[in-house]
Amino acid sequence: MRTMVWLLGTLAGLYCLHRLALWLESRGWLYYRHKKASPNSLGDALLALQQIVQPGAKHVLEVRQRRRVQREDAGGPGNAGGN
Repeated sequence: MRTMVWLLGTLAGLYCLHRLALWLESRGWLYYRHKKASPNSLGDALLALQQIVQPGAKHVLEVRQRRRVQREDAGGPGNAGGN
C-alpha cells in the first residue's frame, strides 16, 4: 500500500512538472517540447560562463551575437548572406 502511494505521488509530481514546463515554454522562458533551441545556444551559454575565467572570451560572444542580429535583420536564419 505504501509503495502504491509513493508511486502515485511520484507520477502526480512528474505530471505537475510536465505541465509547468509546458506553461514556461508557452511564455518563452524554456525550451521543452515544441520549441527547439538553436544549435549555438549551448556553446553561447558555455562561452558566457568562460567569460568569468577568461575575460577575452567576451569578444567572441559579442561577435556571435552581432552576427545573429545581422542575420535576423537580413530576413531570418536561412538568409545568412553567405556566412
